[in-house]
Amino acid sequence: MTDQYFEEEEFTTQFTGKITLRIVELARPHWKWVIGFILTISLVALLDSYFTFLSAQIIDEGILGENTEALRDIVFRYGLLIIVQAGGVFGFIYLAGILGERIRYDLRKNMFVHLQELSLSYYNVTPVGWIMSRVTSDSERVAELVTWGFLDVTWGIMNIVTAMFFMLMINWQLALIVFLAIPVLIFVAVQFKKKIIVEFREVRKINSKITGAFNETITGVRVIKAFGREERNMEEFDELTSDMYRAGYRAAWLSALFLPVVMLISSFAVAAIVGFGGYQTQIGNMSIGGIQAFVSYVVFMIWPIQELARVYAELQRAVASAERIFSLVDAVPDVSDRPEAFDPGSIQGDIEFDNVSFYYEENKPVLQDFNLHVRRGETIALVGPTGGGKTTIVNLLCRFFEPNEGKICIGGRDYENLVLHAIQSRIGVVLQTPHLFSGTIRDNIRYGKLNATDEEIGAAAQLAGAHDFIIKLDKGYDDEVGEGGNLLSVGQKQLISLARAVLREPEIFIMDEATSSVDTITEALIQKGMENLMKGRTSFVIAHRLSTIKKADRILVIKDGSIIEDGNHPELLHQRGHYYRLYTSQFRSELEQEYSPLKIATAAAD
Repeated sequence: MTDQYFEEEEFTTQFTGKITLRIVELARPHWKWVIGFILTISLVALLDSYFTFLSAQIIDEGILGENTEALRDIVFRYGLLIIVQAGGVFGFIYLAGILGERIRYDLRKNMFVHLQELSLSYYNVTPVGWIMSRVTSDSERVAELVTWGFLDVTWGIMNIVTAMFFMLMINWQLALIVFLAIPVLIFVAVQFKKKIIVEFREVRKINSKITGAFNETITGVRVIKAFGREERNMEEFDELTSDMYRAGYRAAWLSALFLPVVMLISSFAVAAIVGFGGYQTQIGNMSIGGIQAFVSYVVFMIWPIQELARVYAELQRAVASAERIFSLVDAVPDVSDRPEAFDPGSIQGDIEFDNVSFYYEENKPVLQDFNLHVRRGETIALVGPTGGGKTTIVNLLCRFFEPNEGKICIGGRDYENLVLHAIQSRIGVVLQTPHLFSGTIRDNIRYGKLNATDEEIGAAAQLAGAHDFIIKLDKGYDDEVGEGGNLLSVGQKQLISLARAVLREPEIFIMDEATSSVDTITEALIQKGMENLMKGRTSFVIAHRLSTIKKADRILVIKDGSIIEDGNHPELLHQRGHYYRLYTSQFRSELEQEYSPLKIATAAAD
């Protein structure tokens, strides 16, 4: 994995603004909840400030004024408003929680749906860990910012505004002195948070690398054990964790220093209030309760300013997360339906590659002016050296990719004029490395046809040669396969994968090295299942094993993106060309048993 997937850029103000607007847009569909949230939190903030104002009245009118009736009235109002405030606190926390869950749901749903629409090329160049991080941690961070960050900002601003309002009511001159301290506090808070962000960005970048190292270590544990790489992996991991510790230490030191600095500045403001307020009290322009209220309001405003600075830091990190999320959501599929695309109802018919050129990387063609005509119902075997273009041919046929030049026709129609789903839903594919989903064997076979009955599933398993081993399991078709099918052998997974393809009743069938990782007995079962499935269907088989491809109608030898030999098994052996050399080198013993020179000559003559 390259560092490009771990970098967190320091975004410009303009860029941050654009991303922030897109983040705010996430709340637009839930505007009713947002309005309710703003109203309830504004009420709570107003009551917070009003309670401090009432405290001043309690001191001045009730205690110092010795007015029992006024004190009783103020305390009654205080108690009544506390009940109202408690309801408001419940309201805005509930609304914030609901809003957060809705946005989190929207984000993950949109990403998941979009991932289904993206082309295979996107997954070829994008690490799985990077995608998972967008769907999990990044979406969580953005949702947290929109909800709880929004909560803290709204509450903080309303606290400051209401506190300023009541301070102006009590003594406007003293209020102006306090107001001068607010910009200083905000400036200091923002500067500290900027420095802390730099360190946290480094922590997050290293943490992404550590996550990647965990992922690679867990998925590649067999290779690590086989090559004895444990000690070297520990050294590399130790380097990463040491770097993360140093960056985290610097961030912790700055965070620890931040609050004392803010408290020091606040202390100067409190000293100014006590000094000037005391003078105002002596000349009769201010009361003792007013001074107490002012001190409370200054302390009251320290927390919102800290929270605003914290949210600013969260915003910077959330912008990085949101940018990565939007880069995923904005990714455009390389393969998509044209406006005029239609469903032909069937894709049975001849298949033709007409001067097809294709490359994964520019100026590195895999296929160049490739031509191939396949008649309906033919079984085509593709053989040749690794990297020759065999898998690319079937990937193009499945329309996982589209030609850069030329065209592919199915049944005489350019397949780019057909609906993508109409093609892919009628093609059955069995891959070299079968993938099973967590669940039962029954669920995995039914994946080929979601509305299939149990009878249809059983029939498909029998046709694929999987039924016999399935019924020997403890729970039969209801046996769990484990994550990725890890409770089954490779051969068993392959048979289930084949049954899934059988159940799909495809019009075109593709086998991509499906027998390369299984034993001879399992290969025979797969071969039998393949023969049952390929009857009457156009089929493509990629394989190196002679037993898998020798019954194909045509065998194409693919090298450097071109067909260098074309014929059936006996014909190609008789030519003694590349195919002959390939199989005499890889399957000499099998050839010696089945093909004497006389048999080869006779088969070729026939």
